[in-house]
Amino acid sequence: MTTTGRDMWDEETDVVVVGFGGAGAAAAIAARQAGAEVLMLEKMPDPGGLTIVSAGGVRVAFDREAALSYLEATCAGRTPRAHLEVLADGMVAAPDWLREIAEPLGATVTVTPSPGNYPFPGYEALGYAAITDVPGLETPPHAASKLTDGGRLFHALETAARRLGARIVTDAPVRRLLTGPERAVTGLLAEIDGRTVRIRARRGVVLACGGFEAGETLKRDHFQATPVLAGSFLGNSGDGIAIAQDAGAALWHMWHYHGPYGLRHSDPDYPYAFYLKALPMWTPGPAGHSSTLGLPAGAKKEPARVAWILLDRTGRRFMDEYPPYPGDTGIRPLDAFDPKTQSFPRIPARLILDENGRRLYPIGRSIANGRTPVHEWSADNLREVEMGILRRADSLAELAAQTGIPESTLADTLARWNAACREGHDPDHGRRPDSMLPIDTPPFYHAEAWPIVINTQGGPVHDPLQRVLTPFGEPIPRLFAAGELGSVFGHLYLSGGNLAECLVGGRIAGQQAAALTTASLVPA
Repeated sequence: MTTTGRDMWDEETDVVVVGFGGAGAAAAIAARQAGAEVLMLEKMPDPGGLTIVSAGGVRVAFDREAALSYLEATCAGRTPRAHLEVLADGMVAAPDWLREIAEPLGATVTVTPSPGNYPFPGYEALGYAAITDVPGLETPPHAASKLTDGGRLFHALETAARRLGARIVTDAPVRRLLTGPERAVTGLLAEIDGRTVRIRARRGVVLACGGFEAGETLKRDHFQATPVLAGSFLGNSGDGIAIAQDAGAALWHMWHYHGPYGLRHSDPDYPYAFYLKALPMWTPGPAGHSSTLGLPAGAKKEPARVAWILLDRTGRRFMDEYPPYPGDTGIRPLDAFDPKTQSFPRIPARLILDENGRRLYPIGRSIANGRTPVHEWSADNLREVEMGILRRADSLAELAAQTGIPESTLADTLARWNAACREGHDPDHGRRPDSMLPIDTPPFYHAEAWPIVINTQGGPVHDPLQRVLTPFGEPIPRLFAAGELGSVFGHLYLSGGNLAECLVGGRIAGQQAAALTTASLVPA
């Protein structure tokens, strides 16, 4: 929408940041440190985005060149090297910047070596930096369901943004960008207190409003699998993508999302999917590295035994239920279309466990940012049986009747699986022997397992300076994007990678926007 003249604005500021999660906070901090006046607009009633409920480990690097090699391999040629060079530089510098924002709070920054998720060149030069203790912070910030290191990170970011004088307005969805001469972004339209407000951005606008985990139309348009359930945050519905497209932005990486398989509530109105038990990530190869990212303090590095197997509609296993990074590629084997039946025979898949597995640990969990009360999973899984999330079958015949899978097929599948457990080798899908648990003790339990999206990677294309680009590779003047909105990850995800680019890309976007001179409103 083209605008000219000064008399049509309701208010003005130097830099407007759209979205108040990790990337938006980093952009606001950087712009304020550069001397710009900053207005932050968050459409939800509470800030935090996905950052506030994340595991909180920011991916860092101890060697720039090694990190660059890893990033090039994990992006598989789908992202230009120049972008990855900037991210690698930022990953090396990230621990010091975290210490800078943590210091006023007396918070503790812990840096831990932890290899990349896959044994690509440079994987051993990576680690995590996390804010692991904030004195006085004992409950989750805002509407986060649990206090995680992600909550501690966001608390530090929010405190820094407020201390530096960024103005923050919540319940303020942005509807459209406004443009002037040569398509330069001059401001935006937002809904504040029930009225449409025209806000002039004298220097620039930073879009840091997340992806489209809860954007059903965008998911149907860009994902093959359907449905894909939202895991943690309903605020990421793709607003920033539409806003950027309207201003002329190109898109990239729209197919790529970070997701595991999980369960859904028996109440169709419950808005979040359930993640399965947090299992340590591990890196394939002789070293067999594992990580405790996202697990409770003191958790052992040895992988927990996985209590279940997954079956397709024919009653056969179709995947390794414990891949190296369940939260990233765990979804992909479900995304298979059968042209003979014109269906996705693995959506939903059938999760099967027995009485020993049911007693082992709580198999489900909820982590969400929102005001909807979150279901607390029971320690023994029995409440979920009563609710119908899990169903009990007292015999193999009853399991067959409930699932619609022939009893003979189930018997063959379980016999093959139990033999593999005895032999310590999965000849079908190569699951880790130390994760294998027999399923041979009735009663049996089963549930539908669905694709879940934790976060998406697609959005507007940006250059290494975070400037949003048109389909012809031209920067849209005064428009920047950061974080999950147009992530650099376009093939495989790097755990903690979005948090890294929230901080790295957010800071660059804020600095670049603040460095601009006041935009002209009058055509040349």
